[in-house]
Amino acid sequence: MKKYPATVGDIEFDKKLDDADFKKCSSEKWRHFSFQYYQGSKQFSYRGEKIAITEKLKKENIYSEKYINGYITVRFLVNCEGKTGLFRVQHMTMDLKDSELDAELENRLLQFTKSLNGWMPKEIKGLKVDYYQYLTYKIENGKVSEVLP
Repeated sequence: MKKYPATVGDIEFDKKLDDADFKKCSSEKWRHFSFQYYQGSKQFSYRGEKIAITEKLKKENIYSEKYINGYITVRFLVNCEGKTGLFRVQHMTMDLKDSELDAELENRLLQFTKSLNGWMPKEIKGLKVDYYQYLTYKIENGKVSEVLP
């Protein structure tokens, strides 16, 4: 019988995808629980806020040669030290149907997301906690037109 994750949406370690050096570091109290990005402080927990990410993305000039439209979401865990890991990618058409848009573009956006090093640790009730974060890249005509949330 397969063991269920501690909470719905938990990302399980996969040795083919994940860095073995990345560690969750929740306290004993929250050992089996990772929070979502919206729990704890309600602000976007990145140094320079979302605008810093969009400015860095513009400098990287990441785009697709293909005329594609849709969404590429990268979801990951930020540990109590502000380090990131357990990255997962999901892709959708504009009408939210699962569809690979452009594997090269997805990989470039994944690498870009992994390169972001301004994530801030969160505290809940005085304890530093791990939390899930995501970035959704809206793709229009092969270019990122918006970064969500």
